Amino acid sequence: MAEDPTLSLRVSEIKDPTVLFERYGTAEIRRVERRVRGEIEQKKEELRQMVGERYRDLIDAADTIGEMRQCSESVVRSIQDMQRYCLRLKQSPAGPSRRGPEVSGQWQEKFYTMASQIKLLLEIPERIWSAMEASQYLQATQLYLLCCHLHGLLQLDAATGGHYSPVLTRFPILVRQVATTGHFRSTILLDSRSLLRGRAVSDQAIAEALVSTMLLEDSSPRQALADFLLARKASIHQLLNQPQHGAGIKAQVCSLVELLVTTLFQAYAVFYLPPEGGARPGEATLSCGMLFSILENVTSTTPGAAKGRKVLQEDTSTSSWFKYLPPSITAFQPALRTLAQPIQREQLRDSLQQWITTCKEDISRGVGGLLVYVKSLKGLAAIRDAVWDLLSTDSISQHWSSVCQRLLEQRLAVWDDFLQQLFLQRLQAITREETEAISASSVQLLTSALRDLERQSLHPSTATNPISGRGAQYEVDVASFLWSESPGDLLSDASWVSVSQRGQQQQKSGLAMKTQALTPCVQNFCSSLDAKLKARLEDLQHYLPSQDVGSDSVSQTASGPTEGLFDSSFNRYTDSPAVEEALREGCLACVHHILSAIRCELASASPNPSQARLSSVLFMARLCQSMGELCPNLKHCILGKQMGCEATSRGTPRQGKKLGKSRTAPEVSPAEAKWTGLKEELLNCSMEAYRIWSSALSKVLLDKFGKCLHAESAGAILRTATNWEDLEIQEEAESGTSVTSKIRLPVQPSWFVQSLLFQLCVEVNRVGGHALPRPTLQELLQTCLGQALQYYHNLAQQAHDTESVFPMTQNRALQLLFDLRYLNTTLGRKMEEGKSSRSHQDPRFQEVCDWLESYIDPFDLDVFTLPLSTNLSRLTQRTSVLLGLLTGSEKQFGQRSSSVNSQEAYNVLPLASSQIRFGLLPLSMSNVRKPKSSPQSSSGIPQQLTL
Repeated sequence: MAEDPTLSLRVSEIKDPTVLFERYGTAEIRRVERRVRGEIEQKKEELRQMVGERYRDLIDAADTIGEMRQCSESVVRSIQDMQRYCLRLKQSPAGPSRRGPEVSGQWQEKFYTMASQIKLLLEIPERIWSAMEASQYLQATQLYLLCCHLHGLLQLDAATGGHYSPVLTRFPILVRQVATTGHFRSTILLDSRSLLRGRAVSDQAIAEALVSTMLLEDSSPRQALADFLLARKASIHQLLNQPQHGAGIKAQVCSLVELLVTTLFQAYAVFYLPPEGGARPGEATLSCGMLFSILENVTSTTPGAAKGRKVLQEDTSTSSWFKYLPPSITAFQPALRTLAQPIQREQLRDSLQQWITTCKEDISRGVGGLLVYVKSLKGLAAIRDAVWDLLSTDSISQHWSSVCQRLLEQRLAVWDDFLQQLFLQRLQAITREETEAISASSVQLLTSALRDLERQSLHPSTATNPISGRGAQYEVDVASFLWSESPGDLLSDASWVSVSQRGQQQQKSGLAMKTQALTPCVQNFCSSLDAKLKARLEDLQHYLPSQDVGSDSVSQTASGPTEGLFDSSFNRYTDSPAVEEALREGCLACVHHILSAIRCELASASPNPSQARLSSVLFMARLCQSMGELCPNLKHCILGKQMGCEATSRGTPRQGKKLGKSRTAPEVSPAEAKWTGLKEELLNCSMEAYRIWSSALSKVLLDKFGKCLHAESAGAILRTATNWEDLEIQEEAESGTSVTSKIRLPVQPSWFVQSLLFQLCVEVNRVGGHALPRPTLQELLQTCLGQALQYYHNLAQQAHDTESVFPMTQNRALQLLFDLRYLNTTLGRKMEEGKSSRSHQDPRFQEVCDWLESYIDPFDLDVFTLPLSTNLSRLTQRTSVLLGLLTGSEKQFGQRSSSVNSQEAYNVLPLASSQIRFGLLPLSMSNVRKPKSSPQSSSGIPQQLTL
């Protein structure tokens, strides 16, 4: 579609219509016409709007020009009238001379008097503004009252019939001055009350501002006291409600304390009057009764005390018109309508007490709201120390006690009564929030670790993070962690720093962790928890006295506020026990929360945990077992400052023992009792987790054992058979000759018995059996033995009740009897000194033995008993090293250890007392070479390490 050529045509270019008819057609010309007419209408509308908007301005301008013309004409006429009046005065000089000289002098004096008053009246506003700019409100008040007095003298306020007074008629300029003066009263009152709110205002300025208020409102001293306290209460509200932009919370609290203290000091300086007849207390340093002294000087009419004249006396030597002022002006003194009675001490005390009570409620709400923004104990301690520094200054501490005693008849402790409880509540809230956050993060970390362990147990090869995957693998198989090497196994200073010289706070080596079977996951969890508790403890130390300050604070608290320093300041550390108790309760709640989460996990895992859950159960068992040791800051948080005193307190009983003194049972503090209770809870939780593991392990192993034991097919029984030994025995025949015969006896237990013990030993070593609690290991062995006896007992019951497919033969009975006695010797409780071996024996053991012996010929049983016992003893000795932890460290064979020193209760390798480089080497059984080292043991006590 072609473009219309008329669209590019501008209206301003149309000059000759003929050219349009030559260039365009009819339709195009009509379009140009419509376009031109549209623009014409648009311009008309714009012109119409412009005229409408500017019309008012034009009318106002015209009116203004007319008023200016009329004003100029009026001025011209007034000047012409003045010229004619002056001309008539010059033409009639004999007029005034007709009067007498006395009349002329009186008229001139009155004129000058009125002129000087008008002059003073015109200058007073400027002087009032100057005095207010200099914060001299009392001087401004005196000038204002003088101005009101001048209004009365000049009758400027009298208006009859709506007409001005004669003076205003003669001097129209005074009309505006009268209107201006009316605003001074409210302005002076407003500024005076604003001055009362300031903290850094002198006592003199406060007293003058109160006197100004009394003169302007004609009020009493009690009303002035109420105004002063009300202004200070408003100042407290302003401090508490100001936005948190410029000054911090510490500055606000310090300003609040400063305002409280300053208010009492200024109430003493302004309102307090000493008893009549007594000396004014503290005349050298503190002044009092300034309100009444200033009020007396301002309103007194005696010549010696007239202080108000100084306002006008300044211009006596400089102003020539000042001498024409009448005495009522020069000697003007403000006056109160009622006599200013001094405030009674009881009234002053009650007013201040009521004000303090009201402010205490406001401060409790306001400061409590401000402290919400303080998120650390370090910040609270900084605010507390700043308040202490403020109250300990000489200007406050020297006279605080005496001022409070005279005003309130009691001592006012600003920190104890106003702030201490607020700070303690905020501290407890911060501690509770932080410990709850620690417990929540710890439970989250525990849940994450448990999920990783279950994932690693189910899918060992799908570890996304190699480090975390390796840690989870170590939890599943602790033996791989124990026998792995890492750079941190030995500390860098292990060559020259012995174990005894290392503090408990120092880092432990990797070998030390492996000896306790503390896997990386356990170490990571405990180190994370310990780091968070350490941060809490370090934050708490800012609120507690340091080691070098602690003794001083204790002595200061014990001596009491005897010195001037403690009359206004306070002991910052009086609430230290409550602070430590808050952290103690928070840490206990944190650990209890973690324990509750662990117990929930254990409850969900029992009674039949899967193999994947067993790793988690063992992790929680090791965690509860080692948390008290791997988290030393947990102990510090619960015991508090007592840790520093343990070294000195432990030395006294030992010295008393050396001196032969009677020892008394040490008193257990509540903190120590809570720490002991917490360790017991951790231990019980650990034992509960180990019990779940041992129950699951024994059930799995003994189920296989029972299936093999109750096998009824000949092939299954033969598959479990082991080697028998041929023995030659000599017996004496009836003829007296010796007869040699061969017998066959078992020398090895059945394969399922060996498999049971070996798998049990493997499982125990896989979870770090050397670090298992002894009760847990004993319970595991006893459970396995009890279930094995139950299977034997069930076998005996089945043999009595039904006919077995495979009958019980003498050889099978011998093998089962040998197996049973071997199990009882390996898994049963070992003999203790002075106790019979049958004291802890299960009665089912003897029943099963009797049942098995019933299938053996009595003559053969009598022959087999001694060789069978010998084989059993030899087998036990051979497998003691292989089975390791299952056999225990007790001495099992008295005949082989009879020559050993009876004082050696454990199988350890004695070392020379001078050797400290290497650790002690544990042995698997008793040292049979001990008599060779007996001369050494008699000369010196060897160092031993107990397993």
